Amino acid sequence: MPQRGPQADPAWVYSQLLRLHPAAATASLCVAFSGGEDSTALLSLLAQLPQVRTRLRAVHIDHGLHADSTSWVRVCRATCRALHLPFATRRLDLRRTRGRSLEALAREGRYAALAAALRPGELLLTAHHLEDQLETVLLQLLRGAGLPGLSAMPAVMPLGCGFLVRPLLELPRAALNAWVQTCGVQCVADPANADQAFDRNFLRHQVLPLIMSRWRGAAHTVSRSARHIGAAQGLLEEMARADVARAADGAALSVASLRALPLPRRRNALRWWIAQRMAGHGVPDARRLEEIAVTLLAARVGANPQVRWGQMRVQRHSGRLTLEQVQPANGAYELTWNLRRTSRLTLPAGAGWLELVRSAHGPIDGAALPAQVTVRTRRGGERLRPRIGGPSRTLKSLLQTEQVPLLERQHLPLLFAGEHLAAVGDLWVDARWQSGAATRKHMTVLWHRPA
Repeated sequence: MPQRGPQADPAWVYSQLLRLHPAAATASLCVAFSGGEDSTALLSLLAQLPQVRTRLRAVHIDHGLHADSTSWVRVCRATCRALHLPFATRRLDLRRTRGRSLEALAREGRYAALAAALRPGELLLTAHHLEDQLETVLLQLLRGAGLPGLSAMPAVMPLGCGFLVRPLLELPRAALNAWVQTCGVQCVADPANADQAFDRNFLRHQVLPLIMSRWRGAAHTVSRSARHIGAAQGLLEEMARADVARAADGAALSVASLRALPLPRRRNALRWWIAQRMAGHGVPDARRLEEIAVTLLAARVGANPQVRWGQMRVQRHSGRLTLEQVQPANGAYELTWNLRRTSRLTLPAGAGWLELVRSAHGPIDGAALPAQVTVRTRRGGERLRPRIGGPSRTLKSLLQTEQVPLLERQHLPLLFAGEHLAAVGDLWVDARWQSGAATRKHMTVLWHRPA
């Protein structure tokens, strides 16, 4: 029989808080309060502690994505009133223009709003629990994450003018549910949590029950592995910090110093250097990082090569490596296309419009496409696999081989599913999204070119 895990108890939660951040003994505490079972359990547990409740408040983030969100605010306010706790709410205005999933945009917006709501020195407490940690590790593993992603959610991290603390990471979801049922507190039921179009919900409802039925201690063991990975990542960051300090040439890095490092340490140093200076623009993917660490650094003297991703650029010049933000070229654009809402997308800068239509012999497997794609112009370095089983090709070589006119290349719309190039206008479809014998929903992208 597995050992009985910790139970939801106010004294236990407070001891976890003090262990993770000793300042919790005197600091102001703010609970990120969604109104769901988990955050309701955390808030009501802390409200039972006389030494805490006078320093405790709740902040609710209204994502504005559901018609009932205003009624959820009322439920949260009523809960706080019953617990005699201060309550505040902030409403998000999410603009899906960055090519990110709705899940990711909502998460980013929520944390940005919570950071802005924090007071100096205040601790933000979230109700992430043991199974949340398991879900996070598995999702990151399936997305091909490196050590930072696989180390999952840290128990403590800086946020805004305070800190984020997760005191429930060792507590199972069932313990929180049991506490809420005992208290009889009303909770918000967000239907989005049951929508299995979201990866985390699919994992939670379809995959994890099977895993837990076979390996009952999976959440504990995977959490332990995440802590080991986090420790290893910490050592890599210390090494990277030291290597970057030795290679520093003002705000740039010395090419000679970087080339003196073994390739794995060079990659590690570059990844850390870029992450420290990115200001929220996202680090380059593994392929572009390899271009920087190998191809760019090996270029001949006198060349000024560069590697770009998004609006960022790493460039080599006069023996130095610089990182800077660049403005998009004239006519460049990036749009989000919600395929469930509309089958047509008008492109800016006179680039025409796109249409996704059903077609008996369409080359796209419509069921494989996500509900939302990013449409943007070329930035360089894009690749796709035009034939199933064939090699990956650079878009540049495909355009040259097919002799696509230069003017058309400037307006050419690229469709991205996440970070992967899925289709190039109406010219090519990547192999992973191509229709086959088993395809039930054949689709075609039509690009109505500018006159």
